Amino acid sequence: MNSAFRDVIFVNDITLLRAWLLALLIAMVGANLIEDMGFMGDDGLRRQAFAPIAAIVGGYIFGLGIVRAGGCGSGVLYKQGEGQFAAFVATIGFGIGLISTLHGPLKPISQFLKSFKVSVGEGENAIASPALWDIMGGQGMKWFVISVLALIFLMVVLRGKPFGKGPKKGWSWSVGGALIGVMVVLAWWASYFWGGQARGLSFSGPLSDFIMFALTANSKAPFDPMFVLFGIGVLTWSALYVVGVPLGAYLSAKGLGEFKLTAPKDPHELMTVFVGGLIMGFGGAVAGG
Repeated sequence: MNSAFRDVIFVNDITLLRAWLLALLIAMVGANLIEDMGFMGDDGLRRQAFAPIAAIVGGYIFGLGIVRAGGCGSGVLYKQGEGQFAAFVATIGFGIGLISTLHGPLKPISQFLKSFKVSVGEGENAIASPALWDIMGGQGMKWFVISVLALIFLMVVLRGKPFGKGPKKGWSWSVGGALIGVMVVLAWWASYFWGGQARGLSFSGPLSDFIMFALTANSKAPFDPMFVLFGIGVLTWSALYVVGVPLGAYLSAKGLGEFKLTAPKDPHELMTVFVGGLIMGFGGAVAGG
């Protein structure tokens, strides 16, 4: 997503934005469809509480960190698989920022910002974690809202000729976007089927869970079910995501002949990306994503 909006702003290219919208379209329709079909259990998709101040402040700070770190949460992880040492340093900063905010001295700030929540309805019928259709009229509006959004996204996607000839090397934007969308839907289902609770793909939570497991043998996840890993300790299934992303990126880079160990010539750049990671970790923890 970072690259998509960066290209729109700086080079006036919406190709990656189309890929992101295609992934979002498939994920939105697919995840809600399998929820309605009962594949997510009685609780369905886990939606976060609507804390607008935390989302805005955290998102803004996260964006500042992205610029300094040279990539978002997913970016610094997959770039490790390509052999970039700077991405590894940024990930360390990202992890420290997350742990400091979720479990350390910055936790009170995060809790304060998240305390300003918005719910829909009153009393026993209040919805603490509202979806867009809850704000616009309730559950009966669900597929109307999804259909309108899907139509808008589809119009933008189709203008990019998604069925045209792809590049000679790698996947086209449409194939990449479609695969990511399908992967998101499968992650929702797999997290419920094997993990006991449906949750989507993210990077802040899994990295925090992974680091806490590495440091204390306990992910200390407040919401997600945990399991014992080979008698070593307990962690969430999503913590393994932190291992899978760099590994997948490495295999892809090797297959395309693009893997190369690199490091910045200027050592000050490592401090820049580290601080960027710290900022990104705080913002991601506050925003909840």
